[in-house]
Amino acid sequence: MNFRRKKRFEAEVATSSLNDIMFFLLLFFLIISTLANPSVIKVLLPKSKPTQGVVKDQVNLTINKEKEYYLNDKLVVPADLETAILKLVADKPDMSVVLRMDATLTIQDLVDVLAIGTKLKIRIVMATQAV
Repeated sequence: MNFRRKKRFEAEVATSSLNDIMFFLLLFFLIISTLANPSVIKVLLPKSKPTQGVVKDQVNLTINKEKEYYLNDKLVVPADLETAILKLVADKPDMSVVLRMDATLTIQDLVDVLAIGTKLKIRIVMATQAV
């Protein structure tokens, strides 16, 4: 009597769904990695669509092509800009400065004004031209 089986069972691993699983994992990690740094490069800020209304308490700071600083339509020397802003903002902590800057000026001019705002711990909002 021969009790041996004619077919031997071999261990098999079904890998047909492994491709789908790997694809979904790859897609998941790609989406998560892009959400980690959503704002890497932003350019062309001077022109934008209007997104925010005018704030009630505001100080207008205008810088023209000749680098003349006007604080609420009064000419201010750049060296005295910090003290002039401090005088206007000192009594109202919620006041913000609306910066109207000529598009031909350099970024260094913008950074100088923003550094003053950071030093005084006031909010500076840059006004842009509507597209």
